[in-house]
Amino acid sequence: MHDAPPTADSLAGEKEPLSAGLKQRHLTMLGLGGVIGAGLFVGSGAGIAVAGPGIIVSYLIAGVLAMLVMRMLGEMSAAMPASGAFSVHAERALGRWAGFTVGWLYWFLLVVVLAVEATGAAQIAGGWVPGVPQWAWVLIFMVVFTAANLTAVKNFGEFEFWFAALKVGAIVLFLGLSLLAVFGVLPDTEAVGFTNLTGQGGFLPNGVSGVVSGVLAVVFAFGGLEVLTIAAAESDDPARAVGRAVRSAVWRILFFYVGSMLVIVTLLPWSSMEPGKSPYVAVLDHIGIPAAGQIMNIVVFVALLSALNANLYGSSRMVFSLAERSEAPKALLKVSGSGVPRRAVLASVAFGFASVILNLQWPDSIFRYLLNAVGAVLLFVWGLIAVSQLRLRRRIEREMPEKLALRMWCFPYLTWVALAGMGGVLVLMLTDDGARPQLMWSAAATGAVLLVAGLRELRLRRAG
Repeated sequence: MHDAPPTADSLAGEKEPLSAGLKQRHLTMLGLGGVIGAGLFVGSGAGIAVAGPGIIVSYLIAGVLAMLVMRMLGEMSAAMPASGAFSVHAERALGRWAGFTVGWLYWFLLVVVLAVEATGAAQIAGGWVPGVPQWAWVLIFMVVFTAANLTAVKNFGEFEFWFAALKVGAIVLFLGLSLLAVFGVLPDTEAVGFTNLTGQGGFLPNGVSGVVSGVLAVVFAFGGLEVLTIAAAESDDPARAVGRAVRSAVWRILFFYVGSMLVIVTLLPWSSMEPGKSPYVAVLDHIGIPAAGQIMNIVVFVALLSALNANLYGSSRMVFSLAERSEAPKALLKVSGSGVPRRAVLASVAFGFASVILNLQWPDSIFRYLLNAVGAVLLFVWGLIAVSQLRLRRRIEREMPEKLALRMWCFPYLTWVALAGMGGVLVLMLTDDGARPQLMWSAAATGAVLLVAGLRELRLRRAG
């Protein structure tokens, strides 16, 4: 029975039938670039608008929470690499219902976000080539990335490597130029000092409540790191690869996010920021970079395509893992000669193609509605990851301690801190008029999956 306490053999898992086509450089860059997306380049403006310079603290809080979740994931994935990653861990720790629930919830999240990203990229491309309708751009993107994911996993790895390299390069260049502007080194600039950090109402113009609102505005931008632990299962040495990638990713990502916010609110008055407008464009305009808006449009466009590619990959591997454990149709287990689960890829991309029709019918509103549909699902997934790590760590220490190549810091205390942080964000969503509907829809989706998992468990128990 799946619900029996796992033995050392079951904890270690079996060799994956998928291709080991990802290299360390692919995983490292996936970890670095996986969360650098439109949420940072554009969505950070909303956080600055509510928190002021205190957005630095908001990003620190949200970033530390994401780092803790990533460290937990890294510990479990280094010890027990699997294409289903945290879904497999949840099943081993808590039982079939947990693996089924977290796997399908994450798959649902990824396929919806995949369609959202295709829509966002199509909106940008439509501005460049207005003669091509938005739905046609979505169709083009879906066909291109489906084809790439149907061939070999190394194609996914190469796409993500260069996409992430461009995003990381853009962030590093932005930080470099901004720092030069802060110190008045660039032409026509003067050292700004701390005027914008302490003026306009002070560092916390809206008090602690502003920082808290900022956390709510930015925490979901850190979603996407989880795909790294899924991808590690398709590398030559999964345990070593995921450990190195997690170690290199978490600190650098925090540096990119917090560093960006620091130079933005140092250079410009926080009150000049507008939700929906990129603060990066505002800074580039301020320091005199020609065509700053178009440059950032290109970077956001690449970020969206990168996320589309990563989410298609992650969703296909997640549903493949569910099928391996008889929690999804067995037909999805078909693997090509190059080690690609093609039916799982096609099943995962189906909603993306459906979004072509949605874009044809409602091109202006579909982006917003799709985003609302996934709401707080990421937090529910993170919560199950933390609970799984609490349960599995002791078993791994007892049964196969040599597998603990990467350890969660200050276990179990920081795991409990992370769980409390997630609970705090959920409470914030419940009390926020804008976020409450997302939480309600996400809770309904989670409840529906849990109901199916419970009914399925009853049927299996009766049959067994």
